[in-house]
Amino acid sequence: MCTFILAWQVFEDAPVVVAANRDEQVGRESEPPARRDWERPVVAPKDAAAGGTWLGYNDAGVLVSVTNRWADRDLPAERSRGLLVRDALRQDTAQEVVRFVERDLDGREYDGFNLVAVDADAALLVEWDGRRRVRQLTPGAHVVVNVGADGTYRIPSHRQDVAKQQAANADRLRTHLRPEPGADSQEWLDRAAAAVSDHEFGVCIHEDGFGTRSSSLVRLGTDGDSYEYADGPPCETPFEPVDI
Repeated sequence: MCTFILAWQVFEDAPVVVAANRDEQVGRESEPPARRDWERPVVAPKDAAAGGTWLGYNDAGVLVSVTNRWADRDLPAERSRGLLVRDALRQDTAQEVVRFVERDLDGREYDGFNLVAVDADAALLVEWDGRRRVRQLTPGAHVVVNVGADGTYRIPSHRQDVAKQQAANADRLRTHLRPEPGADSQEWLDRAAAAVSDHEFGVCIHEDGFGTRSSSLVRLGTDGDSYEYADGPPCETPFEPVDI
């Protein structure tokens, strides 16, 4: 699984604030976040195997992220979902990202995914599990996991127990990270960093050959952007600022 947490249009100093854990096979290599020229300036980590990314933002202030999506059937997966994110980061707005993704799904096959596109003006979730759905997110805190987001989940028949537990974890995390009156974006991000590192919330995982490989804290603020990155499980790896 992967976990994506968004606080959107909550804080005056930062319309887009994100905390995200990436879960992956232990042997799959990646590069830490850096400035990249992917047909326009982008800040993103890079999947060394396929060349895409799971989270990034561009010079227009558009952030795009993807998690796996569990489905009831196997889907053709001719292309890496990380390459879809990389391509989507060429767009100027979150709305344009979603239109691009919809067109791309008409001609290419991907495994299941949840893709979030967000900027200062719009926040949208594209769900793909063989059927395409687009949801507009409202101002507030949102949690996206493999089975869905914000209390709307689809539990696959072949892994019901773990999927139900994941949904419950996401609900607890969203409740815990409701913005507090008077708090600023950095205070919320500090709380989110602690939560994604805390095994009580079930989103920092350690399994045989698989687990949480990294964690990202991103703030797109009115006074500039920031990215902090833990290049390992956040329960045991400190977040370090990315030189952007």
